[in-house]
Amino acid sequence: MNLTEKISYIKGLAEGLNLDESKPEVKVINAILDLLDDISYSVNDMEDLYDDLSGQVDEIDQDLADVETELFDDDCNCGCDDCCDCDDEEDYEDEENPFYEVTCGSCGQKLNVSEDVLLEGEIECPNCGELLEFDFSDLFDEDECGHGCDCEECSHTADDAEADVE
Repeated sequence: MNLTEKISYIKGLAEGLNLDESKPEVKVINAILDLLDDISYSVNDMEDLYDDLSGQVDEIDQDLADVETELFDDDCNCGCDDCCDCDDEEDYEDEENPFYEVTCGSCGQKLNVSEDVLLEGEIECPNCGELLEFDFSDLFDEDECGHGCDCEECSHTADDAEADVE
């Protein structure tokens, strides 16, 4: 039995008592019953609106789940099993200062280092302390510096190195 049916039942009981409508007590009871009747209709309206709203929220939730699936798809395109928590080079690319993945030969720790650090020639592994050395001499001509240019500073360094050898 819903609220409206319960209020109707109580009204029927009150009418069955054949109370004298002129007495003030009966007027108060009838006013209370009318108020309860109005409240029950308002509650029913709110329940209907709640049901409609709940259905709309469920639809929005499903649409949001579809959007999340589309944006944050579980199928990772990088080939890892972790789904985009990977340490791919692509995650660290920067046109001005690219990063490269280097693996320590001693402990196997993977490091992401900038091009500047690589060109310095060495870095200490933060995991085991092993000195990692990078040799790019076979990539550059002897006349060029490590930056791929033939600058005056690098030419002096190359001349000084030749003088030390002689």
